[in-house]
Amino acid sequence: MKLVELTGKTLAVSPVFAEQVADDSFVLIFLHEALGSIGQWKGFPQQLCNALQLNGIVYEREGYGHSSSLKNQRTNQYLHEYAWNELPELLNIILPPEKQVVLVGHSDGASIALLYAARFPKRVKAVVSMAAHVIVEEITLKGIAPAVNAYRAGKLEGLRKYHGDKTEELFYAWANTWNLPEFRDWNICEDIETIVCPVLALQGVNDQYGTSLQLELIEKAIYKGGVTKVLLPKCGHHPQLEVPEQTEDAITKWWEQNR
Repeated sequence: MKLVELTGKTLAVSPVFAEQVADDSFVLIFLHEALGSIGQWKGFPQQLCNALQLNGIVYEREGYGHSSSLKNQRTNQYLHEYAWNELPELLNIILPPEKQVVLVGHSDGASIALLYAARFPKRVKAVVSMAAHVIVEEITLKGIAPAVNAYRAGKLEGLRKYHGDKTEELFYAWANTWNLPEFRDWNICEDIETIVCPVLALQGVNDQYGTSLQLELIEKAIYKGGVTKVLLPKCGHHPQLEVPEQTEDAITKWWEQNR
């Protein structure tokens, strides 16, 4: 892991080297969930890099893990800010301009991946979207309340292993922002219409934060690219951790058809 200096912030970045590289012109970029970090991906980035025979990079956004703490209060545009400001600056620093990326995002990270691909189409070869949100559903908001109760009861203390003294600020930045009245109408469907690359949209059938409507809206919005939808049985909000073999297999088969 190394620290990369951006404008006004420092981000933690960790490379992932595939056992064998088939094409060095692409690199996988892993974008974590709303309360995620490099470590919370577990072994999935290494497994996927090996399967696709591509090197990868995992990083932590501002406010997470070993990166700088949040400097500003979040608004309902915070995912756009990560996608259109932070991520492009990071990639411009750590990768040569000719290198294309395959974005692998989970939850918040998947929404960020879609937004980035829409704004910077020449940089993106493909997108793997796992449990993305493109609108706010009632099930999304209902899923936050139990998490808040669990946090207050001390049941999420494991987050401190990854985020240290940032944990409480980060947790409530997530919970409180999604509960803002102005977030009720949050919708990025029009923002992602300009995506032209292939997109694999994965979601667990039992996802406690979203329904298959998210996949349908992604497919409808990205009419210039090409969306492959996959609903994973016996899976909740974390495909890469709950059904890693199925998830890896779905991504590998899709990549063979779209690389």
